[in-house]
Amino acid sequence: MSDADTRRHLRDAFGTFMTGVTVVTTIGHSGETTGKPLGFTANSFSSVSLEPPLLLVSISRSSSNYATFSTAKGFAINILAEDQRDISNTFARPVADRFSTISWQNGPHGSPIVDGVSAWFDCATHQIVEAGDHALLIGRIEAFAFTPAPGLGYYRGSYFTANSAAIAPGPEVVVTAVVERDGAVLLIDDGMGGLTLPTAKVGREGATAALAKVLDSLTLHAAPGFIYAVFEDNALGHQHIAFRCPCTGGMPAKGAFVELAPANLTDVTDPAMAVMLNRLAEESRQGNYGIYFGNQTSGRVAKLTGDAP
Repeated sequence: MSDADTRRHLRDAFGTFMTGVTVVTTIGHSGETTGKPLGFTANSFSSVSLEPPLLLVSISRSSSNYATFSTAKGFAINILAEDQRDISNTFARPVADRFSTISWQNGPHGSPIVDGVSAWFDCATHQIVEAGDHALLIGRIEAFAFTPAPGLGYYRGSYFTANSAAIAPGPEVVVTAVVERDGAVLLIDDGMGGLTLPTAKVGREGATAALAKVLDSLTLHAAPGFIYAVFEDNALGHQHIAFRCPCTGGMPAKGAFVELAPANLTDVTDPAMAVMLNRLAEESRQGNYGIYFGNQTSGRVAKLTGDAP
Protein backbone atom coordinates (compact mmCIF):
# COMPACT_ATOMS: atom_id res chain seq x y z
CA MET A 1 0.00 0.00 0.00
CA SER A 2 1.36 3.44 -0.93
CA ASP A 3 1.91 6.19 1.65
CA ALA A 4 -0.98 8.15 0.11
CA ASP A 5 -3.31 5.17 0.41
CA THR A 6 -2.22 4.61 4.00
CA ARG A 7 -2.97 8.23 4.91
CA ARG A 8 -6.36 8.05 3.19
CA HIS A 9 -7.34 4.88 5.03
CA LEU A 10 -6.16 6.36 8.33
CA ARG A 11 -8.22 9.49 7.71
CA ASP A 12 -11.29 7.34 6.99
CA ALA A 13 -10.70 5.27 10.13
CA PHE A 14 -10.24 8.31 12.39
CA GLY A 15 -13.33 9.99 11.01
CA THR A 16 -15.49 6.90 11.48
CA PHE A 17 -14.37 5.56 14.84
CA MET A 18 -12.95 8.37 16.97
CA THR A 19 -16.02 8.46 19.31
CA GLY A 20 -16.49 4.69 19.73
CA VAL A 21 -15.96 2.51 22.79
CA THR A 22 -12.44 1.11 22.83
CA VAL A 23 -10.39 -1.45 24.70
CA VAL A 24 -6.76 -0.37 25.10
CA THR A 25 -4.30 -3.27 25.40
CA THR A 26 -0.64 -4.05 25.92
CA ILE A 27 1.64 -6.87 27.13
CA GLY A 28 3.08 -6.74 30.64
CA HIS A 29 6.85 -6.33 30.76
CA SER A 30 7.86 -6.45 34.43
CA GLY A 31 7.23 -8.41 37.60
CA GLU A 32 4.21 -10.70 37.74
CA THR A 33 2.71 -9.16 34.61
CA THR A 34 5.60 -10.10 32.31
CA GLY A 35 4.22 -11.62 29.13
CA LYS A 36 0.58 -11.25 30.22
CA PRO A 37 -2.03 -9.30 28.22
CA LEU A 38 -3.49 -6.27 30.00
CA GLY A 39 -6.23 -3.85 29.02
CA PHE A 40 -8.89 -1.34 30.02
CA THR A 41 -12.02 0.22 28.51
CA ALA A 42 -11.94 3.81 27.24
CA ASN A 43 -14.93 5.54 25.66
CA SER A 44 -13.01 7.90 23.40
CA PHE A 45 -9.73 8.43 21.64
CA SER A 46 -8.46 11.05 19.25
CA SER A 47 -6.26 11.36 16.21
CA VAL A 48 -3.29 13.68 16.73
CA SER A 49 -1.37 13.67 13.45
CA LEU A 50 -1.32 11.96 10.06
CA GLU A 51 2.38 12.64 9.41
CA PRO A 52 3.61 10.90 11.47
CA PRO A 53 0.45 8.88 12.19
CA LEU A 54 -0.27 9.53 15.88
CA LEU A 55 -3.28 8.99 18.13
CA LEU A 56 -3.93 9.41 21.83
CA VAL A 57 -6.00 7.93 24.62
CA SER A 58 -6.08 8.84 28.31
CA ILE A 59 -5.56 6.64 31.35
CA SER A 60 -6.14 7.47 35.01
CA ARG A 61 -2.90 7.78 36.97
CA SER A 62 -4.62 5.91 39.82
CA SER A 63 -5.31 2.90 37.58
CA SER A 64 -3.60 -0.36 38.46
CA ASN A 65 -2.56 -0.48 34.78
CA TYR A 66 -0.94 2.96 34.74
CA ALA A 67 2.62 1.88 35.55
CA THR A 68 2.59 -0.78 32.84
CA PHE A 69 1.02 1.34 30.08
CA SER A 70 3.14 4.40 30.83
CA THR A 71 6.36 2.41 30.43
CA ALA A 72 5.31 -0.08 27.73
CA LYS A 73 6.96 -0.05 24.31
CA GLY A 74 3.53 0.03 22.69
CA PHE A 75 -0.23 -0.42 23.00
CA ALA A 76 -3.24 -1.17 20.81
CA ILE A 77 -6.59 0.56 20.44
CA ASN A 78 -9.45 -1.90 19.75
CA ILE A 79 -12.67 -0.21 18.60
CA LEU A 80 -15.44 -2.52 19.73
CA ALA A 81 -18.23 -3.68 17.42
CA GLU A 82 -21.84 -3.10 18.41
CA ASP A 83 -22.25 -6.72 19.61
CA GLN A 84 -19.29 -6.49 22.03
CA ARG A 85 -20.90 -4.80 25.04
CA ASP A 86 -19.86 -7.71 27.26
CA ILE A 87 -16.22 -7.13 26.36
CA SER A 88 -16.55 -3.44 27.20
CA ASN A 89 -18.06 -4.29 30.59
CA THR A 90 -15.40 -6.91 31.31
CA PHE A 91 -12.53 -4.50 30.68
CA ALA A 92 -14.22 -1.76 32.72
CA ARG A 93 -14.44 -3.91 35.87
CA PRO A 94 -11.78 -5.22 38.29
CA VAL A 95 -11.59 -8.72 36.76
CA ALA A 96 -8.56 -10.88 37.57
CA ASP A 97 -8.04 -12.06 33.97
CA ARG A 98 -9.96 -9.94 31.50
CA PHE A 99 -8.68 -11.93 28.53
CA SER A 100 -9.84 -15.37 29.75
CA THR A 101 -13.28 -15.09 28.11
CA ILE A 102 -12.35 -13.45 24.79
CA SER A 103 -10.51 -14.43 21.62
CA TRP A 104 -7.48 -12.33 20.74
CA GLN A 105 -4.10 -12.46 19.04
CA ASN A 106 -0.90 -10.45 19.02
CA GLY A 107 -0.87 -7.59 16.55
CA PRO A 108 1.98 -6.89 14.13
CA HIS A 109 3.68 -4.64 16.70
CA GLY A 110 2.99 -7.05 19.56
CA SER A 111 -0.01 -5.69 21.48
CA PRO A 112 -3.23 -7.75 21.86
CA ILE A 113 -5.84 -7.39 19.10
CA VAL A 114 -9.36 -8.47 20.08
CA ASP A 115 -11.15 -10.65 17.53
CA GLY A 116 -14.25 -9.25 15.85
CA VAL A 117 -13.67 -5.54 16.56
CA SER A 118 -14.70 -2.82 14.13
CA ALA A 119 -11.13 -1.54 13.89
CA TRP A 120 -7.75 -1.72 15.59
CA PHE A 121 -4.57 0.35 15.72
CA ASP A 122 -1.33 -1.29 16.89
CA CYS A 123 0.98 1.47 18.13
CA ALA A 124 4.48 2.12 19.37
CA THR A 125 4.58 4.44 22.39
CA HIS A 126 5.52 7.90 21.11
CA GLN A 127 5.10 10.09 24.20
CA ILE A 128 3.44 10.16 27.62
CA VAL A 129 1.97 13.50 28.74
CA GLU A 130 0.77 13.89 32.34
CA ALA A 131 -2.51 15.86 32.52
CA GLY A 132 -3.85 16.28 36.04
CA ASP A 133 -5.13 12.97 37.43
CA HIS A 134 -4.79 11.34 34.00
CA ALA A 135 -2.01 10.81 31.48
CA LEU A 136 -2.19 10.90 27.70
CA LEU A 137 -0.80 7.88 25.92
CA ILE A 138 0.32 9.11 22.50
CA GLY A 139 1.04 6.26 20.10
CA ARG A 140 2.59 6.07 16.67
CA ILE A 141 0.50 3.76 14.49
CA GLU A 142 2.55 0.84 13.19
CA ALA A 143 -0.35 -1.20 11.77
CA PHE A 144 -4.13 -0.92 11.57
CA ALA A 145 -7.25 -2.44 10.03
CA PHE A 146 -10.95 -1.66 9.99
CA THR A 147 -14.15 -3.19 8.64
CA PRO A 148 -17.67 -1.97 7.77
CA ALA A 149 -18.97 -3.48 11.05
CA PRO A 150 -20.82 -0.78 13.06
CA GLY A 151 -19.04 0.35 16.20
CA LEU A 152 -20.32 0.49 19.76
CA GLY A 153 -20.98 3.93 21.24
CA TYR A 154 -21.46 5.21 24.79
CA TYR A 155 -23.37 8.35 25.73
CA ARG A 156 -24.72 9.64 29.07
CA GLY A 157 -24.29 6.34 30.86
CA SER A 158 -25.74 4.09 28.16
CA TYR A 159 -24.50 2.13 25.17
CA PHE A 160 -25.90 2.85 21.76
CA THR A 161 -25.49 1.43 18.27
CA ALA A 162 -26.27 2.49 14.73
CA ASN A 163 -29.64 0.76 15.10
CA SER A 164 -30.54 2.48 18.37
CA ALA A 165 -33.31 5.02 18.69
CA ALA A 166 -32.31 8.63 18.08
CA ILE A 167 -30.11 10.06 20.82
CA ALA A 168 -29.78 13.69 21.80
CA PRO A 169 -26.66 15.06 20.15
CA GLY A 170 -23.55 15.74 22.17
CA PRO A 171 -21.55 18.97 22.05
CA GLU A 172 -20.62 20.27 18.62
CA VAL A 173 -16.93 19.76 17.89
CA VAL A 174 -14.94 22.61 16.34
CA VAL A 175 -11.36 22.43 15.07
CA THR A 176 -9.14 25.51 15.15
CA ALA A 177 -6.03 26.01 13.02
CA VAL A 178 -3.26 27.99 14.71
CA VAL A 179 -1.20 28.60 11.56
CA GLU A 180 2.31 29.80 12.44
CA ARG A 181 5.09 31.24 10.28
CA ASP A 182 8.25 33.07 11.36
CA GLY A 183 6.89 34.03 14.77
CA ALA A 184 3.52 35.18 13.42
CA VAL A 185 0.04 33.62 13.43
CA LEU A 186 -2.70 33.82 10.78
CA LEU A 187 -5.77 35.80 11.88
CA ILE A 188 -8.92 36.31 9.81
CA ASP A 189 -11.95 38.63 9.95
CA ASP A 190 -14.61 37.30 12.33
CA GLY A 191 -17.38 39.18 10.52
CA MET A 192 -18.08 41.37 13.57
CA GLY A 193 -15.26 43.86 13.35
CA GLY A 194 -12.69 41.71 15.10
CA LEU A 195 -10.21 38.94 14.41
CA THR A 196 -10.30 35.20 14.93
CA LEU A 197 -8.51 32.00 14.01
CA PRO A 198 -9.60 29.78 11.09
CA THR A 199 -12.10 27.21 12.36
CA ALA A 200 -14.50 24.56 11.08
CA LYS A 201 -17.22 22.41 12.56
CA VAL A 202 -16.45 18.69 12.56
CA GLY A 203 -18.87 16.48 10.69
CA ARG A 204 -18.91 12.78 9.96
CA GLU A 205 -15.52 13.05 8.26
CA GLY A 206 -13.80 13.57 11.62
CA ALA A 207 -11.49 16.20 13.08
CA THR A 208 -8.44 15.36 10.98
CA ALA A 209 -10.31 15.74 7.70
CA ALA A 210 -12.05 18.93 8.89
CA LEU A 211 -8.68 20.47 9.76
CA ALA A 212 -7.27 19.48 6.35
CA LYS A 213 -10.17 21.29 4.64
CA VAL A 214 -9.51 24.43 6.66
CA LEU A 215 -5.85 24.43 5.65
CA ASP A 216 -6.68 23.72 2.00
CA SER A 217 -9.03 26.73 1.94
CA LEU A 218 -6.20 29.04 3.05
CA THR A 219 -4.01 28.22 -0.02
CA LEU A 220 -0.89 28.11 2.16
CA HIS A 221 1.92 25.63 2.52
CA ALA A 222 0.65 24.63 5.95
CA ALA A 223 0.51 21.17 7.49
CA PRO A 224 -1.64 19.70 10.27
CA GLY A 225 0.41 19.79 13.44
CA PHE A 226 0.10 18.83 17.08
CA ILE A 227 -2.84 19.41 19.41
CA TYR A 228 -2.31 22.63 21.37
CA ALA A 229 -5.57 22.95 23.31
CA VAL A 230 -8.71 20.93 24.02
CA PHE A 231 -11.46 22.85 25.76
CA GLU A 232 -15.23 23.05 26.12
CA ASP A 233 -17.12 26.27 25.54
CA ASN A 234 -20.05 25.69 27.89
CA ALA A 235 -21.83 28.85 26.79
CA LEU A 236 -22.00 27.74 23.14
CA GLY A 237 -22.07 24.00 23.72
CA HIS A 238 -18.90 23.50 21.67
CA GLN A 239 -15.85 21.35 22.19
CA HIS A 240 -12.75 22.92 20.63
CA ILE A 241 -9.63 21.15 19.43
CA ALA A 242 -6.87 23.57 18.46
CA PHE A 243 -3.92 22.39 16.35
CA ARG A 244 -0.61 24.16 15.84
CA CYS A 245 -0.01 24.11 12.09
CA PRO A 246 3.44 25.12 10.78
CA CYS A 247 3.45 27.14 7.55
CA THR A 248 6.43 27.35 5.19
CA GLY A 249 5.11 29.71 2.53
CA GLY A 250 2.32 30.93 0.29
CA MET A 251 -0.10 33.87 0.38
CA PRO A 252 -3.23 33.36 2.49
CA ALA A 253 -6.54 33.40 0.64
CA LYS A 254 -7.96 35.36 3.57
CA GLY A 255 -6.59 37.11 6.62
CA ALA A 256 -3.00 38.05 7.36
CA PHE A 257 -0.11 36.95 9.53
CA VAL A 258 0.25 38.92 12.77
CA GLU A 259 3.35 38.84 14.94
CA LEU A 260 2.78 36.84 18.11
CA ALA A 261 2.83 39.59 20.73
CA PRO A 262 0.12 40.57 23.25
CA ALA A 263 -0.15 44.09 21.82
CA ASN A 264 -1.08 42.63 18.40
CA LEU A 265 -3.80 40.33 19.74
CA THR A 266 -6.18 42.86 21.27
CA ASP A 267 -8.63 42.60 18.34
CA VAL A 268 -9.15 38.84 18.85
CA THR A 269 -12.77 38.89 20.00
CA ASP A 270 -13.13 35.34 21.36
CA PRO A 271 -11.77 35.48 24.95
CA ALA A 272 -10.68 31.82 24.94
CA MET A 273 -8.77 32.27 21.68
CA ALA A 274 -7.16 35.46 22.99
CA VAL A 275 -5.94 33.67 26.11
CA MET A 276 -4.65 30.76 24.01
CA LEU A 277 -2.73 33.05 21.65
CA ASN A 278 -1.22 35.03 24.50
CA ARG A 279 -0.07 31.75 26.03
CA LEU A 280 1.44 30.73 22.69
CA ALA A 281 3.27 34.07 22.47
CA GLU A 282 4.80 33.51 25.92
CA GLU A 283 5.64 29.86 25.29
CA SER A 284 7.23 30.73 21.95
CA ARG A 285 9.41 33.27 23.72
CA GLN A 286 10.46 30.72 26.35
CA GLY A 287 10.58 27.69 24.06
CA ASN A 288 8.56 25.72 26.61
CA TYR A 289 5.24 24.45 25.26
CA GLY A 290 2.22 22.65 26.70
CA ILE A 291 -1.26 21.31 25.92
CA TYR A 292 -4.27 23.02 27.54
CA PHE A 293 -7.20 21.00 28.91
CA GLY A 294 -10.31 22.57 30.44
CA ASN A 295 -13.09 24.91 29.42
CA GLN A 296 -13.25 28.43 28.02
CA THR A 297 -12.44 30.03 31.38
CA SER A 298 -10.26 27.64 33.39
CA GLY A 299 -8.14 24.55 32.96
CA ARG A 300 -4.64 23.16 33.16
CA VAL A 301 -1.62 23.24 30.87
CA ALA A 302 0.28 19.93 30.66
CA LYS A 303 3.86 20.77 29.79
CA LEU A 304 5.54 18.82 27.01
CA THR A 305 8.99 17.37 27.54
CA GLY A 306 11.81 17.69 25.02
CA ASP A 307 11.78 19.99 22.02
CA ALA A 308 8.64 21.87 21.09
CA PRO A 309 6.62 20.30 18.25
